[in-house]
Amino acid sequence: MTADLQIDPLPDGVLHVLRQVSTSTLATQLYKRGLRQPQLLGVRPLSQVADGFVAEAFTMRFIPAREDVDTLDPYRSGNTLQWEAIESVPPGHVIVVDSRGDASAASGGDMLMTRAWKRGAAGFVTDGGLRDGHVLAQLPFPTYASTVTITTRAAWHHVADLQVPISCAGVAVYPGDVLVADRDGIIVVPRSWAADLAEPALEQEKLEAYVATKIAAGLPLAGNYPPGEETRAEYKRLLAGAGPDGLAPIWQEGAAT
Repeated sequence: MTADLQIDPLPDGVLHVLRQVSTSTLATQLYKRGLRQPQLLGVRPLSQVADGFVAEAFTMRFIPAREDVDTLDPYRSGNTLQWEAIESVPPGHVIVVDSRGDASAASGGDMLMTRAWKRGAAGFVTDGGLRDGHVLAQLPFPTYASTVTITTRAAWHHVADLQVPISCAGVAVYPGDVLVADRDGIIVVPRSWAADLAEPALEQEKLEAYVATKIAAGLPLAGNYPPGEETRAEYKRLLAGAGPDGLAPIWQEGAAT
């Protein structure tokens, strides 16, 4: 399959809302809906200057290279889908690669990552390795991989498909799924759930930010985390404009609730 798969657009504002939500919050929201393990385990950020992304998935699938198909010159063998992906990924989308969890050879290097960045891609993710880690560390483009690998992709991987369902780090990723990445890792949000999940996730993020101030002030977990009815009522009063004066006991070190 090639890169011309047509996917209906997400509702306006969904990605903007999700950009205000942490991966931990999204993991909780997905757990409440029955999705127990949406994280790309073992995949870590390589860039030291990019903080993550929220983007729709553009998928790429690798299979093992085979000598009668994959010559030493990928251009002559015709296996150029990797370059086609870089040149066709829509701006704002993230390239997600199924490398079968195999870092024997890299899924790409600094030239491809730089070109993807310049074309407006949101990031590049693989459950395998990436080359040129010292360059990617300083590139203002989010790259996530299991490790840094020196061996070139063509030595071990054949690019079989673009824009098909894949497995990345043990998680199913469909074209158009929403990936949310930060310094802690990457969460896969099913596209069909993204719109319904966004606002509850943002509300949880705000509520837990409030709860965090109580825990930091020395208050106990009981009734505060997870927030009980009284804590939720306090939070609602704060939102309604009660202000800190009306919630004075919250800020007192060691105060009881």
